[in-house]
Amino acid sequence: MKLIILVVCAVFLSDATAHRYSGDDEQKRVYFITPSDGITTTNPVKIKFGATGINILPSGVDVPDSGHHHLLINVDKLPDLKSPIPADSNHLHFGDGQTETELNLPKGKHTLQLLIGNYLHIPHSEPIISEKIVITIE
Repeated sequence: MKLIILVVCAVFLSDATAHRYSGDDEQKRVYFITPSDGITTTNPVKIKFGATGINILPSGVDVPDSGHHHLLINVDKLPDLKSPIPADSNHLHFGDGQTETELNLPKGKHTLQLLIGNYLHIPHSEPIISEKIVITIE
């Protein structure tokens, strides 16, 4: 059993090296690669997450300076930053360490924001939050 756990951890950690940062001086930040703020588009919307200064790893993997993405959709007020981020249609978890997704959103304007959660889905003591962007679905 211990061997299986070690192999699973090794796979997660080796897969995460593509999303590792180098250098302790790098500022931690999260941002959208796509879509651009203010864009009008159609479904499905391809969303790519960017991060610097933090290792993007699956949830449950407790490594310093690491976490995983949470996408906040049409959220006016941030969740409690000292508790696990909710999991619902407005708070999407990417606990496998994903850095992109495709979504179908209703027609109209939507706000998108990224929030990094640690291995337990709790934001860091200094939260890593993107700027909020607005997109319109035709």
